[in-house]
Amino acid sequence: MNNLLIFAQIESTETLEQLFREIDISKILYISASIFLTWFILALIKWFNNWISEKVPRRFRLLIKQSLPFQKSIVLFIAIAYLANLLLNLSPTNLLTLTGTIAVALGFAFKDYISSIIAGFVALFETPYRVGDRIKIAEHYGEVVGYQLRTIQLQTADDNLITIPHNKIWTESISNANTGHLEAQVATDFYFDHSVDVEKVLRILYQAVYSSRYTQLKLPVVVILQEHPWGTQFKLRAYPIDAREEFIYQTDLIRRAKGAFNRHNLPYPRLSPVFKSAIN
Repeated sequence: MNNLLIFAQIESTETLEQLFREIDISKILYISASIFLTWFILALIKWFNNWISEKVPRRFRLLIKQSLPFQKSIVLFIAIAYLANLLLNLSPTNLLTLTGTIAVALGFAFKDYISSIIAGFVALFETPYRVGDRIKIAEHYGEVVGYQLRTIQLQTADDNLITIPHNKIWTESISNANTGHLEAQVATDFYFDHSVDVEKVLRILYQAVYSSRYTQLKLPVVVILQEHPWGTQFKLRAYPIDAREEFIYQTDLIRRAKGAFNRHNLPYPRLSPVFKSAIN
């Protein structure tokens, strides 16, 4: 039995020795040059995509940005294949040995990392988010501005850059506001007393939308009413021309509507002592 174990270990060692090619100075130079070239090409692709997406007509911007992950994946695949061919003897037997060794090693050491990479490839085809989409994952909401091998980057309204691993798609719900389109619906709430003139409020809200230079006029504008014990809620739903202008658009709508509300002296909700004590 011991002889069999020793024989298996010797055979495994010999297989691993046959798997790797000899390393000399020229190969080290080739490896260094290929890593630097890959890094340079990836940086150039990212810069060029960001530059060209801001120069083309607005309707093509997201299409260009959404192609970035595929371009980077192709570059990385070519670089990894070249390095593997440079360092390894990739015969069928050696390839099987290498695959098993890597699978076992990475399965224990880099479980979450590999999970994020796999989730990133799955997300490329299922597209729960793409570059340019405005999404919410957990408590984070913003525009997807970067799609890396392991993570995505969100630019929030506060100009923070949030890095989120792809494997969140296994456990978190993902809310996507525009799913690859330029427009994303903006919902703005207004609150009034029960005695308010509903028709007058509706006219003002529609006028605010159609007079705003940010409004996408081709898409519908809807106002939904909801009654509460303390007053009436008006939820205005409209679309800006560009999803990037979501918060600017919402501010413009509030500014226009509140100016008209004040001119007409429309009554806002007054909380009763019971509600005030409940809030406090």
